[in-house]
Amino acid sequence: MYRFLRPLLFLLDAEQSHNLTLFALRCITLFPGGRGLLRALFANRTPSLTVELMGLQFPNPVGLAAGLDKNARYQNALSDLGFGFLELGTVTPLPQTGNPLKRLFRLSENNAIINRMGFNSIGAEAFVYNLRKQGRPGIIGINIGKNKDTTNEQAIEDYLKTFTAVYTYADYIAINISSPNTPGLRDLQDQQRLDKLLGQLKHEQVALGKTRRVYVPIAIKISPDLDDDHITTIAQLALTHRLDAIIATNTTISRPDLEGHPYAREQGGLSGRPLKDLSTAVIKKLYGELQGRVAIIGLGGVENAEDAWEKLVAGADLIQVYTALIYQGPRLVRDIVSGLTRRVETSGCATLAETVAKARSGIHLMR
Repeated sequence: MYRFLRPLLFLLDAEQSHNLTLFALRCITLFPGGRGLLRALFANRTPSLTVELMGLQFPNPVGLAAGLDKNARYQNALSDLGFGFLELGTVTPLPQTGNPLKRLFRLSENNAIINRMGFNSIGAEAFVYNLRKQGRPGIIGINIGKNKDTTNEQAIEDYLKTFTAVYTYADYIAINISSPNTPGLRDLQDQQRLDKLLGQLKHEQVALGKTRRVYVPIAIKISPDLDDDHITTIAQLALTHRLDAIIATNTTISRPDLEGHPYAREQGGLSGRPLKDLSTAVIKKLYGELQGRVAIIGLGGVENAEDAWEKLVAGADLIQVYTALIYQGPRLVRDIVSGLTRRVETSGCATLAETVAKARSGIHLMR
């Protein structure tokens, strides 16, 4: 069905199309039997491919990346599409409108998107209200960031405010320090600043764990535009501060394979197919440093089960999708999980984790 609707949606501005599609999806869930219909079409056709990670049991390894549902308005509808988990946000402490329009661009020839949304957010208070109203339909990660007007010297206060506000409602919290669309944000990836930020967040995690009697894992989301030394530094900080996961990667400010494209000079982060090799290289480097001691959530250019498998073998434990969902529609989740299930069935292993470990050891032996 989506392949017939997509040409009509793509006649609209990219952001208008995005909002209209999510609104229509939510409307379906409001009709009697609507959610059951979505689950029958998508979720019930998605095989079980359980992954145990961060003290959580994911029904399958395919998650939705942050950015699609920024304000926690659509998690019930999105959960019915068969995702193993959803990451909502990015949410900032105070409401902000983000960058001026036009700020979202489709590069259809490349199955890519450039965005410079700029953390448009309803703010933590309204975000939490939406979460409480809808409930938690599955595993929910919440991606948090700082307000645009907050200086990097005061950024820790922003992260702590939002971390505390969403703590009880999240299964894990992702710290976004890598969006290219908030001025200076990526400077928080520098060793000294990141060390201080992670120290404060871990201290708050311990305190909240005692008072609220629940441990909520912390992940950091990093850029694909880091050199090897910087990746090594971040990996060592993750180990030092006992982080639960690293999300690799956010969008890129580089423009691989886009020479001559009319949108190539648009400012913003590039996602989709051109990002695939960059993000996979970061995952490989991270895994080489971490060796499974910190979980890795991999994303960037995942369009099919083969792409997902490549990320998993490179070192990811879970994967996320976003841009390919725009181009392929909700069947994407089912296709990826089904493809990974077939790999497990033909491998002679009992679980996806065993299948991936076998593939990784095979690569190691060949070297």
